[in-house]
Amino acid sequence: MLTTRAVQRASRILRHSRYLASVSSSSINPTSVGPFQVFDRNVKRLQKDRAASHDGGERSRTVDYVRDEVAERMIERFLDIKRNFNSVLDLGSGAGHFSKLLETEQTQKVMMLDLSEHMLNRDQDTEFEVPVEREALDEEKLLESIPRNSQDAIVSCLSLHWVNDLPGVLVQIKEALKPDGVFMGALFGGDTLFELRTALQLAEVEREGGISPHISPMADPRDMSNLMGRAGFTLLTVDVDEVRIGYPSMWELLDDLRDMGESNAIIGRRHLIHRDTLAAASAIYKELHGEEDGTVPATFQVIYIIGWKPAPSQPLPLERGSGATNLKDVL
Repeated sequence: MLTTRAVQRASRILRHSRYLASVSSSSINPTSVGPFQVFDRNVKRLQKDRAASHDGGERSRTVDYVRDEVAERMIERFLDIKRNFNSVLDLGSGAGHFSKLLETEQTQKVMMLDLSEHMLNRDQDTEFEVPVEREALDEEKLLESIPRNSQDAIVSCLSLHWVNDLPGVLVQIKEALKPDGVFMGALFGGDTLFELRTALQLAEVEREGGISPHISPMADPRDMSNLMGRAGFTLLTVDVDEVRIGYPSMWELLDDLRDMGESNAIIGRRHLIHRDTLAAASAIYKELHGEEDGTVPATFQVIYIIGWKPAPSQPLPLERGSGATNLKDVL
């Protein structure tokens, strides 16, 4: 006869055989051109809609901790820009994790755009300090709704890792900005959830003799400067940070990723994982990465990017050989 713990564990195995978080080690090729299809954007919209609608949005709110933490770190960078913007466009805003932190000292209003209408409207306007406008819009089609040279500032908090054509979206962002407008973004990097990725890969090799496409490509931090430069941004800043979260086991991590709307959305993805494989992955995860207190860590690598649209008034680097001080004297 099964115990309560065994029944709960069996239930989780069955549920998670249909849900798998997306993780990656591969990078975007900075020399690639034109759109390419990796993610099913309609599936991603449905995943986010379901996450925002579950229990009236309460389940979604309980897993805001990663996006809220990254938004806090982004606003610190945004405050370093000593300028009051007429408006800020929050691209892929979700429920407004970054927009909720904006105050009237930074902007007069914020426009939130997101693929998921349910996630976009999850929270009330009373939770925002500045006036909010909302529009359901696919980030990949920004210029279909936003005119060129119209935005003072565009931000994006943990949305761009799901777009198919990241170089193309960066070009659209630059085109939507006014001259001397700023873009600030945060997106998951290729080392995100490496613990989960290695556990699943080892379990599949052991139990099934191969690896299925559960892996979604995310940007490598080393590529982002090239991608931003190719898109036409100047005065670039790229830095990398990590958010590390502890979970009781792999199952709670998968639960939270599903409630975040971060389940796998790769085109041609496998919809079912064998129960034995998931059980093996959980054991491997704990064996390889488990902490002394019994928890397992999950690492979210976050790439922060800042770039400006060129303008005649921007400062330019000095020409080579024009320096007045010899570097040898300084060193």
